[in-house]
Amino acid sequence: MNRISAVVSVFNEEESLEKCLNSLKFADEIVVVDNGSSDKSLEIAKKFTNKIYTQQNNPGLIDIQKNFGFEKATGEWILSIDADEEVTKELSREIKKVLGKSVPKNLNGYWIPRKNIIFGKWIENAGWYPDFQLRLFRKGSGKFTKKHVHEPISLKGESGKLKEHIVHYNYGSVSQFVLQTLSYAGNEAEDLLERNYKFSYFDAIKFPTQEFLSRFFSRKGYKDGFHGLMASILMAFYHFLVFAFIWEKKGFSQYNNSDFLKETEKEFRKAGRDILYWLSKEKIESIKSPLRKTAVRITEKLRSL
Repeated sequence: MNRISAVVSVFNEEESLEKCLNSLKFADEIVVVDNGSSDKSLEIAKKFTNKIYTQQNNPGLIDIQKNFGFEKATGEWILSIDADEEVTKELSREIKKVLGKSVPKNLNGYWIPRKNIIFGKWIENAGWYPDFQLRLFRKGSGKFTKKHVHEPISLKGESGKLKEHIVHYNYGSVSQFVLQTLSYAGNEAEDLLERNYKFSYFDAIKFPTQEFLSRFFSRKGYKDGFHGLMASILMAFYHFLVFAFIWEKKGFSQYNNSDFLKETEKEFRKAGRDILYWLSKEKIESIKSPLRKTAVRITEKLRSL
């Protein structure tokens, strides 16, 4: 039987930590790395494990700091979990079943689907599901390699997929979303600049528009109702902030030629046409009758002329 070490990185997570750690009792050991919490996180962690380590918190190195916890783990396999996540009972049984038998030597990790709970609702569309995460891996085969957020663990060897879920209590309030967005957006702006992003003033319009179209229409966010609309708008706002941080890092460069209003109008009109296109497309696709679908397609085409 392969031993499993569950590794959790913590910073002021008293509201969610007990639920997280309670879901990890199936593991052979729980390793908690506290990043300088000032709330009751340490007190809660001591109820579940004596393998608690501390390090200085660095918001700019959120993921790469988790490698410290991986090094402290003693199990053959590591399960990396965030403090605002929970392992379902079904997933814990699946992990024990998979690792309870001989795992092929070249198979060093598993991707796990994740359910994101945003403002109290499981968001099944808009790119939030199945949201596979590489979280289970052989010790020594996986680690974070870069400082930017939202990058998966770098794995040596092959990987497989599990069927059961991690539950991620992602955003419980608008304030939480905004605060995390400020950190993530600045980090992503640096990443784009390092990858030689070519600055364009009108990306201030394109970035959020394209993100909204992708989330709400292309990835069917509208199927989650008003939650899907708000999640899509907020992600569009996030991408607007990414551009704003890029502009800041460019020294708030100025642009104000004589055709500025006309150029801005052009971008907004294009955004409007894109929204109308997607509204029409999704409306047509939702119609089941082939004849009615054809009739609506013709009507929409005539209307656009």
